[in-house]
Amino acid sequence: MPTLLVISGFTIVAVFASLAFMASKWRKAETPSSNNTKFFGSQIGEQSVINYSYTDPPLKLMAFDIYYFFKFIWALPYVLIPLSPSDSGDLDELSITRGNLFCVGLHAVLVVLQLGFIVTLPTLVLFPVWTAALAIGLFMLVNYGLCTLLNGKEVEYHSDPKYAPALPEHAHEQWIFINGVAVGEHWMQSNLNRLAITFKRPILGIHNKTAGILFDVIECLVQRNLGYATADVRICYRIIKEKLYNPQYSKVIFILHSQGAIEGGMIIDWLLQELPQNLLAKLEVYTFGNAANHFNNPHRNIQSQHNAISNPLAASTDSTNTTAGSGNTEQAQATLTDNQPLTETSPQQPRTTTTGTTPAAATTAATDTRTTEGEQSFSSSSWVEPSIPSLTSETSAITPSAVSGRAIGHIEHYAHTTDFVALWGVLHFATSIPGQLTMPRFIGRVFARTTVRGGHQLCQHYLDGMFPLEKDAKTGAFWGCAETGNEFMESEIAVGEAGSEMTAAREAMEISWLANGIANGIVSGGGEGNGDEAAVGGIAVYGGHSPVERRGRVRTRRESKPAKVKVKDLSRLWQYRNGRSPNDKPPMRTATV
Repeated sequence: MPTLLVISGFTIVAVFASLAFMASKWRKAETPSSNNTKFFGSQIGEQSVINYSYTDPPLKLMAFDIYYFFKFIWALPYVLIPLSPSDSGDLDELSITRGNLFCVGLHAVLVVLQLGFIVTLPTLVLFPVWTAALAIGLFMLVNYGLCTLLNGKEVEYHSDPKYAPALPEHAHEQWIFINGVAVGEHWMQSNLNRLAITFKRPILGIHNKTAGILFDVIECLVQRNLGYATADVRICYRIIKEKLYNPQYSKVIFILHSQGAIEGGMIIDWLLQELPQNLLAKLEVYTFGNAANHFNNPHRNIQSQHNAISNPLAASTDSTNTTAGSGNTEQAQATLTDNQPLTETSPQQPRTTTTGTTPAAATTAATDTRTTEGEQSFSSSSWVEPSIPSLTSETSAITPSAVSGRAIGHIEHYAHTTDFVALWGVLHFATSIPGQLTMPRFIGRVFARTTVRGGHQLCQHYLDGMFPLEKDAKTGAFWGCAETGNEFMESEIAVGEAGSEMTAAREAMEISWLANGIANGIVSGGGEGNGDEAAVGGIAVYGGHSPVERRGRVRTRRESKPAKVKVKDLSRLWQYRNGRSPNDKPPMRTATV
């Protein structure tokens, strides 16, 4: 009862206070006028600082969640808007179909009933305990009955074979999906079919059943702050564990949306506690509108962790591979051998950096002296152009964990900057700098997109905007993911900004400069070039010298245009479209970004 009173009190305050707060923030909110995408490495982003984490006391976590609820409440309408277009037709959640109208109408009834229940809940203290218990029990029974009309009876669902029949070339893969808030049986099936037609694989869905929008949000708070595992979490954990142990499968692709990412994060925590490292390397995780407050993916061995500590730049971009003890020794060795021999500046050796200062990404020098602040100082005559091994890109690597040096194969997060759930989750926790080194990190690449279509619905907002479908010219039916004209995938990400390469909060951006410098012979070849543009693998470098700042020398360098890289060059999930796989093409010879 005390817990219900606290939750109801929070909800009442939130409902009434948010009306005035939203009105002011909505007027000030900038409507996205153009499309752009920012890329963040693991736990790297702007200058905001997080001084709490999911391991803190639950009441502290709840207090911060309430605070950030109001901070981001201006984006709450974007959970539903824009209402159009519905590019995927009947598969979109808000398209005008009988099934969608039934779901929306029933959810509207549930919102009214649940809001009334929460508002009147504090008054139950005026009645005898048995009366209050009976009233709560009756309401819960009615709520359960209405939700049964939405949820159906099953927990496991499968995509329709007509969208993606099982093919022999994908027999070694298992694709699993957990849905988000307010998704019943109808929307669950639409989500699965949309994913199936996009990636041309059968999708197994574990249904996170809805209890109504307001009760789902309360469940999110309980799961996120108390670590409570519902029945679908336990079922999905058992299934994923079985698939990872099954030698038939070399890949388990785990796709999560909204609240499903909270549940997926809990499952990952359990898997990390129990499974051998070589089995975890088979797992790849992709999230949309992630509502979680943490995402774990530890280093596979002490050498990888040592490299991360001595070179945070590589750690932020998942580039701390080692050649021993990783479970993929041959792959890691081949990665280095195929690209460039190890030098004295290899990530295998410690860097002369101090925590809290911007690290030298790759530096060799004849004279290397340490100052009291841990900075490196070089004489102008002794400086040598940097040279490091060019690592196989994790984006297209056959075994991405051999590149990243982490337990789980690969993690990517896709988010809209106007999506309330993403702002409250992944964009808050993954793009801020932890206040303490001992705090857990939100691991995984983050693609944060600003667009007029930036809502929260999986099909209508995320997949239609990031993985649009293409119709058959003759039949008019959707045949798969559009190969051309994808504005999101073809858009360029500014991964380096003139004059900001040395900023600690942008370490994830700096690695792209380094990758291009190596690939074009700019870094290791010596000299400052002629200032012309050089391009390789769809990545362009501007300016005539290595964008990696010459460490230790205070010098004025001429402005250079930022390096550009397309989203599709960094998105591993894009490599799976229309039945393809990341190893269908030769690995990219650039450092992981």
